[in-house]
Amino acid sequence: MTNPLSDRINSLPISATLAMAAKARELKAQGKDIISLSLGEPDFNTPDFIKEAAIKAINDNYNSYSPVDGYADLKQAICTKFKRDNNLTYNLNQIVVSTGAKQSIANVAMVLLNPGDEVLLPAPYWVSYSAIATLAEATFKEIPSTIETNFKITPQQLEEAITPKTKMIFFNSPNNPSGTIYTEEEYRALAKVLEKHPQIYILSDEIYEHINYGTPNFSFAAIESMYHRTITVNGVAKAFAMTGWRIGYIGAPEWIAKACTKMQGQITSGANCIAQRATITALEAPVSNIKYMVDEFRKRRDMVLELLGKIDGFKLNIPGGAFYVFPDISAFFGKNIKGHTIKNASDFSMLLLEEANVATVTGDAFGAPSCIRLSYAASESQLKEAIRRIEEVLN
Repeated sequence: MTNPLSDRINSLPISATLAMAAKARELKAQGKDIISLSLGEPDFNTPDFIKEAAIKAINDNYNSYSPVDGYADLKQAICTKFKRDNNLTYNLNQIVVSTGAKQSIANVAMVLLNPGDEVLLPAPYWVSYSAIATLAEATFKEIPSTIETNFKITPQQLEEAITPKTKMIFFNSPNNPSGTIYTEEEYRALAKVLEKHPQIYILSDEIYEHINYGTPNFSFAAIESMYHRTITVNGVAKAFAMTGWRIGYIGAPEWIAKACTKMQGQITSGANCIAQRATITALEAPVSNIKYMVDEFRKRRDMVLELLGKIDGFKLNIPGGAFYVFPDISAFFGKNIKGHTIKNASDFSMLLLEEANVATVTGDAFGAPSCIRLSYAASESQLKEAIRRIEEVLN
């Protein structure tokens, strides 16, 4: 029997991060003591002041369909936030609120990309970028980097990767999975290349902007020559511990925002009304209100780097933001450990899951086949125990 499913869905890979999280849950259900370091999800609760705003919205009877592109007062709060934190000036017609930043990115890809268009992905990149490009019937091209270059691409690499078919490039800083942050100077150097190619649009994913440990976040759209070609994506999932609330948003040229609203109007319509009301409170609050989470993440980062640094074979850099470490583990390739032959990062991740009961994510999924991703959005005791188990298996 032929497969009745569409070519579209058959061409789409399963999210590696979600697949590993599901595998970890399955093993836990079987009674195994799994420590999951696979999902990019803060282990904090949503701050009380945001929850109280949601409760007020319920009591105020917010229960009707919201505007497709978001409540006007939420869009105004987003405009104010963009000006305050990113030095970006947008008006309400340039803002679209979506059901998570993932939908924001998918909307942009669907309205800009045609079959055969090419998307450039500086690697490592978030797993869904390539899948979203594929869903939009575009092709994607990886621009590789290594731990030696702190997982950053150079202007020369960018220039060499561009072809007449290139339509978009995705930037993500602070980066998932590496935690790398591009500086203003580095972004301006890349923009110099893109100035020569006016047909290329830039998607700048800044969802981790507030989770950084010293390097100020710089928005690509703040480069004057790039403003009219850049779509800035953000949301409240990571910095405000609101992953399940599902609110993302874009600031974009008005014609792109209008197209995204049109697309969203036929897919989901407006985002959850209660979550939108709570997001107004989150965005209007001083950034200092979430500093306690960032401070804790930094403390965990330093501890994880110290502990992993004691394991022979782990090559580490110092991530500047987000809540991941992305070690190069290629020193283990070709070895046999506990009956597992390690040919690649996927084998190594499976070894850690089956022998150490620790769930990580293979770098293959992020376009970096020599690495694995560990999330330190877990308690200090869990992190210490996970690394102790990893060290025990590898030794």
